[in-house]
Amino acid sequence: MDAEQQRAIASRGGQAAHQKGTAHEFNSEEARRAGQKGGEAVSRDRAHMSEIGRKGGESRQSAHRLNKQQAAGRDNE
Repeated sequence: MDAEQQRAIASRGGQAAHQKGTAHEFNSEEARRAGQKGGEAVSRDRAHMSEIGRKGGESRQSAHRLNKQQAAGRDNE
């Protein structure tokens, strides 16, 4: 079975489940809990969090330098 055929079958199944009222609908509370769970899992990895913070700091510093250079260029005009 090719991917397109499988996708069509799955689509019909999903539509039927919604019409029948048995389909799962993801609500905002469930999304919030899922995001919180993922955030907790990521924050346990101290090395990863350190890397994220370092990259953010470098990005902020380079953006600040670029803005400063552009401002200096406008002053010289």
